[in-house]
Amino acid sequence: MASSAATAAAQAPSAGNLTTEAADVGSVIEASNGSGGTNRIYIQDITSTANLGIPLDLKRIAFKCRNTEFNPRRHGAIVMKLRDPPGVTCLLFASGKVCLKGCNTIPQASMAAQRLSKILQHIGYTPKEYLDFKVANIVASADVGFPLRLEALGYAHSMFASFEPEIFPGVVYRLVHPRVVFMVFSSGKLVMTAAKTEADLSVAFAKMYPILMDFKKDSVPMMPKNTSTSEEGTDVP
Repeated sequence: MASSAATAAAQAPSAGNLTTEAADVGSVIEASNGSGGTNRIYIQDITSTANLGIPLDLKRIAFKCRNTEFNPRRHGAIVMKLRDPPGVTCLLFASGKVCLKGCNTIPQASMAAQRLSKILQHIGYTPKEYLDFKVANIVASADVGFPLRLEALGYAHSMFASFEPEIFPGVVYRLVHPRVVFMVFSSGKLVMTAAKTEADLSVAFAKMYPILMDFKKDSVPMMPKNTSTSEEGTDVP
């Protein structure tokens, strides 16, 4: 991936109204684009953490629980796939700390942590009631709807952006307020990472969209082909 950009931009504008609805990819955020319109942001994946508050015997858990994988030579954690909610993968460490991936809404991630706690209760563990659940990273996607001049964007915003096309085909643009990282592609598609809340995504997008508008690629009209020919087969001037 491209090298890290230095620091971030100035203060973000307010997010405006934020609504979420269920979708195949997860939550859909109807976010202000900072120019009087709205765009949709699609949450793709949420990584979260929890702390069960008790030490875990990983070999015992791997023996007693289904859908688990434990290879201590490769990884010092158990990989457990949950049936409910489906598609969620948990990494369980001997310290009692847990990492959950594969969720696409924050309530689903919280429910997955509670579900994991109940599974461990069934095999004799007593996790603490408060699991210290935290969202570590939200990955989302969006589309501004127009092509972009990436070289110009990377040059004009070199303090915040980096563009190394031989390594990564997009501009990596880092904001500080909120701390959200954009991967910007020439097609106008965006990938957003490092957000902790849905509001962070909305505020960051409302700030980024007007910046990208300044680097909209103008469409070049196609020259009409001269198909007229003379009777002798030569082009008519």
